[in-house]
Amino acid sequence: MDLWSKATVFNWLKNEDRHKYSIVDGFLELVRTENPGAAFGIAMGQRPLLVLISTAALVVIVGVFISGGKRSKLFYISLGLFGAGVSGNLYDRLFNEGLVRDFIDVTYWPGKHWPAFNLADAMLCIAVGLLLISSYRQSGRS
Repeated sequence: MDLWSKATVFNWLKNEDRHKYSIVDGFLELVRTENPGAAFGIAMGQRPLLVLISTAALVVIVGVFISGGKRSKLFYISLGLFGAGVSGNLYDRLFNEGLVRDFIDVTYWPGKHWPAFNLADAMLCIAVGLLLISSYRQSGRS
């Protein structure tokens, strides 16, 4: 879903010869931007480091998934979202000259934009939320 959405939006905006398209005026736009770093520009231009971290994260995610024992479905859904999010951005780092394609631009206050992001980033954020909920529900049972 992440790779498809990136390709679709980037190709559509390129074919329309524009770099942005408003979905909800003053709130949500589709944009074409590429990020050489991680979240909020962390480790900008450090492609080998980011590839290494992403690869290690995938190994850990798969390891936890395989050896996780009896856990809640919510826990495994969050691991799946983590894996999908990491994989989507890792693909870009490997095959798009180290640049992650971002296309969702949200204005949260007039003139204030959240850093552009993509579906992989959204999956990672949702995964964190679900993991927190899963942990909270699990600790409530103890």
